[in-house]
Amino acid sequence: MTRNQAIFATYSNVVTIRGDDAFDADGNPVIYDEATVQAYIDSHAYIAKRQAEYPSFIDYLDGVVKGDQAQINKYIADCQAVKAKYPKG
Repeated sequence: MTRNQAIFATYSNVVTIRGDDAFDADGNPVIYDEATVQAYIDSHAYIAKRQAEYPSFIDYLDGVVKGDQAQINKYIADCQAVKAKYPKG
């Protein structure tokens, strides 16, 4: 999650960011709270961590195509382990 993504997510009136300055649709500056933006980033950090460690969905699809329930179960267990390792906020 980038800082700009967090600004857009926490301030719905922001449509443009140039450098450290945010602007609404009319080009007016939008004052945002850096602590709020950082809190949003911190509370969503688990998403990138999970994405980096999830097994490839191809393993799951391969198991489905082959009818290999053990492979499907392993994929699910591996995903659940990642979720447990990086819980939501």
